[in-house]
Amino acid sequence: MTTREDRKTVLVTGASGYVASQMLPEFRRRYELRLVDVTDHDRDGNLVEGVEVVDLIDPDRDHYRHLFEGVDAVVHLGYKHSRDGGADGEDMPQLERFPVELENVQMANNVYRTAFDAGVSRVVMASSNHAADWYEYTLVHSSKKDMVFPDELPLSNNFYGWSKGAYELLGFVYACGAFGRKLEVVQVRIGAPRDTSGKHYDAGLDTLVEKHAEPQGPGMTTNLGLFKRDLGAHFSERDLTQLFRRAVDTDDIEDSHGIPWLIVYGISGNTRAFWSLENARRVLGYQPEDDSEVKYAADVQRLLTGHDANARKGRVGG
Repeated sequence: MTTREDRKTVLVTGASGYVASQMLPEFRRRYELRLVDVTDHDRDGNLVEGVEVVDLIDPDRDHYRHLFEGVDAVVHLGYKHSRDGGADGEDMPQLERFPVELENVQMANNVYRTAFDAGVSRVVMASSNHAADWYEYTLVHSSKKDMVFPDELPLSNNFYGWSKGAYELLGFVYACGAFGRKLEVVQVRIGAPRDTSGKHYDAGLDTLVEKHAEPQGPGMTTNLGLFKRDLGAHFSERDLTQLFRRAVDTDDIEDSHGIPWLIVYGISGNTRAFWSLENARRVLGYQPEDDSEVKYAADVQRLLTGHDANARKGRVGG
């Protein structure tokens, strides 16, 4: 039985955010937590207990260095959103995003560097499927590629994805031992950690696609196409919590060259998956419990496979 004295101390950044809200109940039971964010309220205005308000983009790391002292692992979920400040709150155009994404890369480096200096063993970084989404939008949706693997070169067609790819490569610099010790780094390329039931895709045309934050690829011209894509990308709350927990707790993540640097995709065990879970299963022992094809079976039949459905063939796009 694990006692309070045996529990790991885990620092969670972005602790008031949506992804953190899914894992915090289990993390509070399992670890001693330090929680930080730029706000101590969630998106609905509710106070998140225990959050210390800190800006990790601040280049003066002395302002938050104390939070990393005595920490076993950092789970970095913090992210500055690309908002234009207008009344409609829409995302910035892609070409205008670079300065904000550069700040996110700076924040990631501040986390790596402060963790390294404080003797933290491991950083678990919230990367994104968009770090390599060029493969999906250009190849998978046009049936030129069936599966994207985490060890493929990160290639993105947008600055958000570029920033996540930069997180990953920056993490390798700290993991390879170039600075005297190896900081263990796990990158989780998060898929779609939200409700992907059919009710969001019923409109049938472009209402969802037009609002999607990233550029779409071939076949992604209807809500049915987006529904099929999101079934493959679905990441349930309990699977998300399990994967991040295993990323914190797995003892050995070294590769064949002795480098403790690992990239995994963060999705459930979906029938329509087009991202490989091989690394997550083999290294972290991840065993997803959910499959969107089963979880949303009634919606799949109604919108995609039933007698009256008119979706194009194929597991994604269309």
